[in-house]
Amino acid sequence: MMFKVEGHKLRSYLFAFGMACSAAVAFVPAAPAMAQTPQARGLPDFADLVEQVGPAVVGIRTVEKVTSGGGSGEMDEEMQEFFRRFFGQPLPGNPRPGPRPNRPQQPQEEERPRGVGSGFILSADGYVMTNAHVIEDASEILVTLTDKREFKAKLIGADKRSDVAVVKIEATSLPVVKIGDISKLRVGEWVMAIGSPFGLENTVTAGIVSAKQRDTGDLVPLIQTDVAINPGNSGGPLINLRGEVVGINSQIYSRSGGYMGISFSIPIDEAIRVSDQLRATGRVSRGLIGVTIGSVSKDVAESIGLGKARGALVSSVVPGSAADKAGVREGDIITKYGDKLIETPSDLSRSVASTKPGSRNTLTVFRNGSTRELSVTVAEGDPEAKPSSKRQPEREEPQAKPSAAGKALGLVVSDLTDAQKKELKMRGGVRIEAASDGAARAGLREGDVILAVGNIEVSSVKEFETAVAKADKGKPLSVLFRRGEWAQYALIRPAR
Repeated sequence: MMFKVEGHKLRSYLFAFGMACSAAVAFVPAAPAMAQTPQARGLPDFADLVEQVGPAVVGIRTVEKVTSGGGSGEMDEEMQEFFRRFFGQPLPGNPRPGPRPNRPQQPQEEERPRGVGSGFILSADGYVMTNAHVIEDASEILVTLTDKREFKAKLIGADKRSDVAVVKIEATSLPVVKIGDISKLRVGEWVMAIGSPFGLENTVTAGIVSAKQRDTGDLVPLIQTDVAINPGNSGGPLINLRGEVVGINSQIYSRSGGYMGISFSIPIDEAIRVSDQLRATGRVSRGLIGVTIGSVSKDVAESIGLGKARGALVSSVVPGSAADKAGVREGDIITKYGDKLIETPSDLSRSVASTKPGSRNTLTVFRNGSTRELSVTVAEGDPEAKPSSKRQPEREEPQAKPSAAGKALGLVVSDLTDAQKKELKMRGGVRIEAASDGAARAGLREGDVILAVGNIEVSSVKEFETAVAKADKGKPLSVLFRRGEWAQYALIRPAR
């Protein structure tokens, strides 16, 4: 069906329709303006960064000398005899064993490829930074540039504790990296890695910073990223979008040996401090005060009046060390080093290590419910030194009768003999002769030496009984004790 509309009427209808549409549009609320967000800018283009930084990244191959020969011939003949006796035939590839030759086999030294890694050029005259584990035990270090030139490198120095090494190649006018400011690195920002995973040179991967100050137990807190890092990437640079190196790719978290989404890098500021010392002296000098430290649990902190779990618990003090001379004792909790608050044992280790040997500093310690300050002169640490082991003191009969008060805690204690005090280098304490019930559940056992009950030091059974009598029977009782060379806390909880 068709409708016929006269011309002037059609114009009227169209005019009315246009007005209605205009009104409708006028009443539609305007959409809010979109704020400029990182997503609106799109993903970064790393191509310019690769061209800028790539020439200063190198591949590193190492060679190891091994000795072969010697007793291998005898072993081969033993295997031949085994095959002849049990299978009635000689070892495959040796159809006629025959008698053993009467001539000595001289061991031979040969060079074998040991591994591959990465590095980056610090200076135009050939100083290259990499990981210490990349060049460890290498008899020869080969550095390959992006233009395919290869150089034999000289090891300037390596520091295992920070996993930083510096090598030198004889070349000039080399491209160098730009060092970034780690304090400006932000969690969530884009970063890029260049290296030689599995020997595949100049491989580029990218991701974001997942975390900063990640404590993995190493000397320095690490940068965590989701940049794909695999064997061979070690020693290569982690680069921000400004083309600056912010870290050295060093570790991965993996259950398979390959990349699983978590990678770690050494912050470049710490690496530069280490490399400067390596270039100047070939070694790294670090501070040492001579204590073994542990963490403080929440329950222990509350029971001794420390409040929250913080600080570093002194488990042992090396005799004659800087800490010993400063008056630090086993059981002290170090809460501050100079102006720096100590939240974890790692904080203290890193702060002391970064202190110049010979300088003086202040230790704030929590002892027996109160805080005191001690002045310590920091000594120089020996990276190769190992803690000495001491034999346990010989068992002697106790000089006092077992404590009656301790039985309520499941403890039978006795005074230390003079010989035991001398052997342990202790002024006092009481020895546990037997532990049961609450004491056993707290982990105490025969042979442990109790140094304090609550915040009260004890040097005899009588003092121990007094301290136990003063304790609140309805609350967990903190006990500072020593086992072997280490002191630690235990909480004996009341029976229910």
